[in-house]
Formats: sequence, C-alpha cells, structure tokens
Amino acid sequence: MKLQRLFTILIAVFMASATMAGRPKIGLVLGGGGAKGAAEVGVLKVIEQAGIPIDYIAGSSIGAIVGGLYAAGYTADELETMFQTQEWLSLLTDRKAAFSNEPYKTEGGVTYIFGFPVMDRNSQGFGLMRGGRIEQVLDSMASVRGCTEFESLRIPFRCVAADMRTAQEVVLSKGILASAIRASIAIPGIFKPVSKGDHLLVDGGLLNNLPVDVCKAMGADIIIAIDLQQEEKQPKPQADTSLLTSIGDFLGLGGVIEWLTNRPDIRKHVENKKLADIYIHPDIPDYDVTSFGNKNSARMIKAGEEAARQHWEELTKLK
Repeated sequence: MKLQRLFTILIAVFMASATMAGRPKIGLVLGGGGAKGAAEVGVLKVIEQAGIPIDYIAGSSIGAIVGGLYAAGYTADELETMFQTQEWLSLLTDRKAAFSNEPYKTEGGVTYIFGFPVMDRNSQGFGLMRGGRIEQVLDSMASVRGCTEFESLRIPFRCVAADMRTAQEVVLSKGILASAIRASIAIPGIFKPVSKGDHLLVDGGLLNNLPVDVCKAMGADIIIAIDLQQEEKQPKPQADTSLLTSIGDFLGLGGVIEWLTNRPDIRKHVENKKLADIYIHPDIPDYDVTSFGNKNSARMIKAGEEAARQHWEELTKLK
C-alpha cells in the first residue's frame, strides 16, 4: 500500500513537472508613470486572483519599483499597503524630518526649507535630490525578502535606465537591486544621475517607458503589459525640456537635433504596444506623476483592477 502511494505521488510530481516545462513562459511589463504606478498594483491583484504564474518581469521608472519588489516576493496586497501608507513626498524628495518645522536651515552645505533640500553646494551635476532615502527603503525592503541583488530574486527581473552621456537605453540585470531601481527612476533635473561603470544613468522612461522588448528578450512567450501613459495612449510629441538640457550638455546641439528628429521614446512605445499579447491600460486621466497619497492611490488601484478585469477571460486562459 505504501509503495503504491509512493508511486502515485511520483507520477503526480512527474506530470506536474512536465506540464510546467511545456507551458508558455509569461512575462509581465510595468510601465513608468510616477504616482500612477498604484494602478499597476491593482492589475497585479487581479493577476494573482486569476492564478497566473509570472516567469519574467521588466519595468521602467515607477514600474521598476513595483516590478523589482514583486520579483523579490512582495504580494499585490503588500504593495497596496506600501502605496497607501508610505510618505512618498518625503521619501522621494529626501526631506529631513528634523528640519520639517524650520523655515530655513543650512547644514553640511545643504540648504533646507521646511526640511526639503533646495540647494546643495557640495553636489555636482544635474538634479537636486540624491535619492538616498528611497534607495535605503528599497534596499531594506529587498533585504527582508533576502533579495538585495538581481541574482537572488524569486522572479528574473530587468529594469531600464537611460545613459545621459550617449542618450542610449541601458538594461540593468545584475548587482544591487535598489541601486538599479534608483537609476531607473532618476528623473533628470530632479534626481542626481547614478554612475555605473562608464554610464551616467537617469530615468529609463525617457527612452523606453514600456519595455516589452526587454521582457521578450528575457525569454517570455506571452507578455502582459501595463501601460500608465494617458495622453491619447501615447507620449506627447513635445520635447521634455529637462531631458533636452541633459542631452545638450553631453551631446551638444547635434545631439538635441537628432533627439528631436527621431524621438526614440515615442517610436519605442508604439512598437512595444504592438508586441504585447495582453495590453492593459488603466483609465486614470485625472491623475499625474505626483498624485501620491492614500486616497489617490486607492482610486488608482481600483482603476487598475477594473482595467485588468476587462481582460479576465484572456488572463484566465494563461493558467
């Protein structure tokens, strides 16, 4: 009887392994959009309810935060709590709580107004915020799951940054997770760029805000893409002045002209939308990249859930 039971278990394990090996690999792509990243959490909640296994994740900007933490083992419910309880304004701006009641304070060469750094005499290069606080929080959260480096993540993950010196896309796939995410969210003119090897990295959304192609290259057969872009479902053709300033300082006038002529971010976005097998686009036109706060986050999470449920039949077929 025991032998028969053991045989039955072995057969079940074998069949399960064969099924897993034969199923298509599913990739998840998380687009950039600042505070609108809360909507991605709503989509993740529905994906979990549908019981869909995720094999690869790629993210850009806020999508790098959501994707990196999800790859480290955080659930959609835990990410929802993060969006609704975290003091995002203080976190992203490196606000110093000790000076929050001080109208004006200078310490260590940094000038603060009510705790917010407004001038740093020690710093060189573009961007006021060092991004140290958010990198520390991300590293701490990753450490709780034992996933401080890409190699230790539970789901393979890639995030996208842009090299200010060459205006080229850089896909980050190894090393310290928090540092890579910090590079992917470094909006030019706001955050200090991140130096990695020969690269000086800023926000990946400037070149590839919906990195479906990156996830495809990882080996995904079927891709679920969450796009947070709201203006007529694609980026505005107008040039981003902060990016142009950055490119101009490193590439000169010729680099700016080439950027304006080719606009690689728009072209890449359109191409990647076509590559997605399940394209989920939460309807959140009344929110922008700065719409943090628990009430806004709750509404955007709900919008993400509603957008995902419109694809419920497609999603459940992936089980």
